[in-house]
Amino acid sequence: MSDRGTFDTNVVTMTRFVMEEGRKAKGTGEMTTLLNSLCTAVKAISSAVRKAGIAHLYGIAGNINVTGDQVKKLDILSNDLVINMLKSSFTSCVLVSEENEKVIIVDSEQRGKYIVCFDPLDGSSNIDCLVSIGTIFAIYKKTTDDEPCEKDALQPGRDLVAAGYALYGSATMIVLSTGQGVNCFMLDPAIGEFILVERDVKMKKRGKIYSLNEGYAKYFEPAVTEYLQRKKFPEDGSEPYGARYIGSMVADVHRTLMYGGIFLYPGNVKSPKGKLRLLYECNPMAFIIEQAGGMASTGFENILDIQPESIHQRAPVAMGSPDDVLEYIAICKKHAKK
Repeated sequence: MSDRGTFDTNVVTMTRFVMEEGRKAKGTGEMTTLLNSLCTAVKAISSAVRKAGIAHLYGIAGNINVTGDQVKKLDILSNDLVINMLKSSFTSCVLVSEENEKVIIVDSEQRGKYIVCFDPLDGSSNIDCLVSIGTIFAIYKKTTDDEPCEKDALQPGRDLVAAGYALYGSATMIVLSTGQGVNCFMLDPAIGEFILVERDVKMKKRGKIYSLNEGYAKYFEPAVTEYLQRKKFPEDGSEPYGARYIGSMVADVHRTLMYGGIFLYPGNVKSPKGKLRLLYECNPMAFIIEQAGGMASTGFENILDIQPESIHQRAPVAMGSPDDVLEYIAICKKHAKK
């Protein structure tokens, strides 16, 4: 029995953690049930991602989703999993998915009080080359007693009650915030549970990494060009920033959260609003970054303060360490005055 100490008999799972938080907040337990159902979907997606090649889940499914990306087989599987798990948890009334053109209104007999916006498989263009991908989710509470409709989902990020993402990388991790800081849970495949591995994550005030797709440099606004010039050729004699860009928002933002620095997907001449979607990409990630002490801005306004007008609306993004984002905002405002 000498190895008894190697097994934690009082392990903090994600379910336990959320239940304890709910108890403190004197909640009904509906949020715990909702997050449990998302956990199950994430475990199933993780399993599918790990054996995608064997199960022939790679490759194009043969159609284009509402935002113009080619849909992969894994996208469809992930979307179906999240939708079915949420519907069967009796906790939600309106669902918004990147893969569905219109909102999904949950049948009356299965409804709960929450609205869930999600990207079931973020970074799916990277599936075939085994780069990290993820799932992003944002949870709001329905604010009226009316019949559920699209308008219920058009809430600013400030109204979020919880948000998070799952990262399918060298391990599978869920990063979650219910408005009381940011916590990281890693999937232990031996017991099939997400285990708390990092509590109350805090970002560095300033980092040493910038992250964006410089292939679009030809189309960048002057403010972005100037900011990058400062990072590469610092005028104060400090070391230049390192460049890191994966192309999966989940992976790029997760690295920014862990190491500090800035993640950018600005608007440009061709796409003035950028590419990332406000409801199920920008808002949940901005919520996580802010809860960890960082900042998230378009360059001119806080992302969480934007009033959404449509469910697939796009927004320019600059998020990360507060000092880095403030420097970027200052340059944007300087160029706007010109």
